[in-house]
Amino acid sequence: MRLIQFSACAVLVLAACTQNATKPAPVSAAKAAVLNNVSEVLAQTRPADWREPAPDNLLVMQLATGSVVMELAPQFAPHHADNIRALAHEHYYDGLSILRVQENYVVQWGDPDEKREIKSAQRTIAGEFWRPTTGLNFTPLADGDVYAPEVGYSDGFAAARDPKRGEAWLAHCYGALGVGRGMGADSGGGPELYVVIGHSPRHLDRNITVAGRVLQGMEHLTVLPRGTGALGFYEKPEQYVTIRSLQVASDMPAAQRPQLQVLRTDTASWDAYVDVRRNRRDSWFLDPVGHVELCNVGVPVRTKPG
Repeated sequence: MRLIQFSACAVLVLAACTQNATKPAPVSAAKAAVLNNVSEVLAQTRPADWREPAPDNLLVMQLATGSVVMELAPQFAPHHADNIRALAHEHYYDGLSILRVQENYVVQWGDPDEKREIKSAQRTIAGEFWRPTTGLNFTPLADGDVYAPEVGYSDGFAAARDPKRGEAWLAHCYGALGVGRGMGADSGGGPELYVVIGHSPRHLDRNITVAGRVLQGMEHLTVLPRGTGALGFYEKPEQYVTIRSLQVASDMPAAQRPQLQVLRTDTASWDAYVDVRRNRRDSWFLDPVGHVELCNVGVPVRTKPG
């Protein structure tokens, strides 16, 4: 029985809002009030409202069930982005395994024995838990937050900041790409990565480096069998899920690279999009809500038109 009749784009805003609108018209802030849902907003965006992630910032992980496309965020974690690229360039991740799938939490992968050779990259680097707010492109979300003085979006990434301390950081929202570490602050670096697949574990913010987010293919991670060991780790090697490959898109032939676009978070179209996420005008809603939280907004991603 279908009880929820939202458009597909309204539900799958993280990485599945694919639309090829014809004759797009600009969206003004004033017009946001008459738009009813996400589909209407996206149908009226202009080409300039979308950005194409640089191939050098895209990671493509191939599983038996399909591909997972992730975008690195070097503006927040430049050294980790460089190190993860270096690991991918040397094919470090190819043939490794997903080792942990914890219900309502994370999918984690790496080398179970920690014996695989690392060539040009580093095994551990200093944590990048926050960056200075100076020079940061940041669009605030007016609804407030319990984890940070201010939250919003920076170049398509959910972020938070503390103006008094001059610090900004990426938030652990659904789909966030994090860097596993041990007890020491500088005990991570990229050989072990994870993706958030459950309710946003914001208590991890500023305690672990967030290096990016998933743009496409979350369904290949969320359906994996849950681990039965402590913290969702698989207890037997035969349970491991093999990573066929993990490449930087710039290392792939141009014709094989993901052709994705991300809605810019510094435009009037973004303001209209947030408005309809905050004020639910779909006829199904009895209460229009009137509020939204950082991790419940999502940043739409689409296949490049044409």
